[in-house]
Amino acid sequence: MANERMNLMNMAKLSIKGLIESALNLGRTLDSDYAPLQQFFVVMEHCLKHGLKGKKTFLGQNKSFWGPLELVEKLVPEAAEITASVKDLPGLKTPVGRGRAWLRLALMQKKLSEYMKALINRKDLLSEFYEPNALMMEEEGAIIAGLLVGLNVIDANFCMKGEDLDSQVGVIDFSMYLKDGNSTKGSEGDGQITAILDQKNYVEELNRHLSATVNNLQAKVDALEKSNTKLTEELAVANNRIITLQEEMERVKEESSYILESNRKVTKDRTADGHALTEARKQLKEETQLRLDVEKELEVQIGMRQEMELAMKMLEKDVCEKQDALVALRQQLDDLRALKHELSFKLQSSDMGVKQKSELNSRLEEKTNQMAATIKQLEQRSHLELELKRERDRWSHSHQRSQENKKGAKNWLRQDGKLQIQEENAKVKQPLREENSVLPHKLPSGTQEEQEQLSGPGNAEICQLCQEESSRSKKKNICKNCGGIFCEACSANELPLPSSINPERVCNPCHKQLIQQYSTSPL
Repeated sequence: MANERMNLMNMAKLSIKGLIESALNLGRTLDSDYAPLQQFFVVMEHCLKHGLKGKKTFLGQNKSFWGPLELVEKLVPEAAEITASVKDLPGLKTPVGRGRAWLRLALMQKKLSEYMKALINRKDLLSEFYEPNALMMEEEGAIIAGLLVGLNVIDANFCMKGEDLDSQVGVIDFSMYLKDGNSTKGSEGDGQITAILDQKNYVEELNRHLSATVNNLQAKVDALEKSNTKLTEELAVANNRIITLQEEMERVKEESSYILESNRKVTKDRTADGHALTEARKQLKEETQLRLDVEKELEVQIGMRQEMELAMKMLEKDVCEKQDALVALRQQLDDLRALKHELSFKLQSSDMGVKQKSELNSRLEEKTNQMAATIKQLEQRSHLELELKRERDRWSHSHQRSQENKKGAKNWLRQDGKLQIQEENAKVKQPLREENSVLPHKLPSGTQEEQEQLSGPGNAEICQLCQEESSRSKKKNICKNCGGIFCEACSANELPLPSSINPERVCNPCHKQLIQQYSTSPL
């Protein structure tokens, strides 16, 4: 019972909250066709029926919450108008219909919370209608009465003259209060999994509740079927009894007519004695009384038959309503099972997604660590390369400076030595130059051969002026005046010479000397 009270209170909270939110969003007066409003009345009906004592009737126990609601007019005088209006409605024939009409009129007056609080505060009056552990007798009833205050912001208008409140089936549609878990994304994965688990537990609880309700309804249907079978058998027996009584009545009529004819004959003949006449009269009275008794019994049996037929019709109608309610509950149970299956599938898929994301996260962390190590190695390598480049620049700069120093010293020494050699050669070769001053002297063949041997295969060729080495593949220049080896830069081939001088290659010092000699020669 405690679990039932808690579930009903939670359903009342959800129903009232959803009704207020939807009504405010709708922004207009509500009517009886509004689905959240219908569900609110169904939930209130279940709350009022919880723990209600039943009254024994011909068809079994009858549980109606109209009795407690009638007490409200004694506690709150303003409710007398509602009660009178409900009793005056022509289309209401059952206490359940009157109770439903009373709830709608109280909501229209915006006094439903006030009436419920006044009723719940009188536990001494409610104990006549409810069990001690019913919702209206416990704290949950007071909480629901407090929640009903929020409905005063709703404007409702009902037309109950053409509405059939007696035959409505009050079934709570739990699907209106279930959340969709359509949806798992990124950082909200944990929250969505928790929501899915909560919805799964809630669906399982609803499934258990609906299963218990279906079992109870099935038991009631079985009991009603057994009662229907029993009533059918009793009706058949009563029909047989009526037929037998009718046959007896016909037989008594025939006997009465026969007796009357006999009495007439006796009267006409006047030959019968008074004793026979007295007995005949006495017998006639007895037969007449018996006939009257039989007719009364027949009328009673006919009345009972009519009552039984009416009871059978009402029972069949009740069975049809229970079967419709059972079908609706089974449909909701199937929907809840499908929703449970879908939620379990979503839970499995979300678990797989979380597992894949965790694996991907671990892989990304490993790759990040590898990339960090690689970046560190590259930074170290770039630092080493920068230091090596700086060291190479320092070394090349120092080497270049040393080479320049060496070249300057060697050039100075070689130029000085070559000038001395050239002076000696000029003194030795002066007579020969005087004979043919316009032609340059050729080096002796021995000198050329020695130079070629010195610069033969495998030997490096060094320019005697700039002291730079040249490989064998490069073109070598040999001065035709002094016989020295010189590079292209030190060649005097590009410098202008007189046409009388042999245009073969000579070095720069020899070229200058020849120009000087040519300019000072008397020729």
